[in-house]
Amino acid sequence: VQVVESGGGLVQSGGSLRLSCVVSGTIFSVYAMGWYRQVPGKQREYVAGINSSGHTNYGDSVKGRFTISRNNAENTVYLQMYSLKPEDTAVYYCNSLTPGEPPFTSWGLGTQVTVSS
Repeated sequence: VQVVESGGGLVQSGGSLRLSCVVSGTIFSVYAMGWYRQVPGKQREYVAGINSSGHTNYGDSVKGRFTISRNNAENTVYLQMYSLKPEDTAVYYCNSLTPGEPPFTSWGLGTQVTVSS
C-alpha cells in the first residue's frame, strides 16, 4: 500500500488549507482512514477519522475547525482545515485507523503545514 499526502503549505493564522491523501495498492473503500500530525520531538497525534460508511470522529483540539471526508471512487481522503492556529503547525499524515496493521504497515512522507501568527 502506498499513501501520498499533499496540500500542505504556509498559511496565516485564521486561514484555511485542504489536505489530500491518495491511497493505492489496496481496496481503499473498506478501510477506516485517519489523519494524524506530528511535531518534532513529540508523539504522533490523532487528528480525525472516517470509517467506510462515512462516519467521522475528531480530536478535541480540532473539533469544529477541521472536516474529514473521503471519495472512494478516487481512493482519496481529505482534511479541510479552517481557522488554523499556530499550534496546528505540524507534518500531517494519513493512514488507516489501525496503522501498522496490514496492509497499512508504513507511513507516507506526510505534508508540512505551517501556520504563522
